[in-house]
Amino acid sequence: MQIKQLAAATGVDVETIRYYEKQGLLPAPARRDNGYREYEAHHLERLSFVRHCRALDMPLAEIARLLGFVDDPGGHCDGVDDLIGEQLARVRARLQSMHALEKQLLRLQSRCDGRHPDGNCGILDELVAAAHGEACACHGSAPLST
Repeated sequence: MQIKQLAAATGVDVETIRYYEKQGLLPAPARRDNGYREYEAHHLERLSFVRHCRALDMPLAEIARLLGFVDDPGGHCDGVDDLIGEQLARVRARLQSMHALEKQLLRLQSRCDGRHPDGNCGILDELVAAAHGEACACHGSAPLST
């Protein structure tokens, strides 16, 4: 199959497929006489594996390690569990960060009651004040003007 057929079958962009080849995640396919790449079933399977791992938000380096285990099925796979555990820890850390972000946004949203009798927006006032505090603390710069 041609690269655009492989892309359609997996939902992976053509440029991404080429990138994965350059990174060694996908073996280079044979070339036809006209220079076109000729992908086979094993390319489809491997690319589907990579795509699934990316859907789990795994970094390419970790996917490469997993592919090493796939390529050596007789070898020890103790590292696979460790790898998944590391990914789970990264996801949990991001979840904590996202919960903190949610709290900040909810607090910010609570600054708006929909009325602006003095012409000021509570959300914008809060954002300007926060930016001013960061600018002064980090750079010693002058306050932001509104």
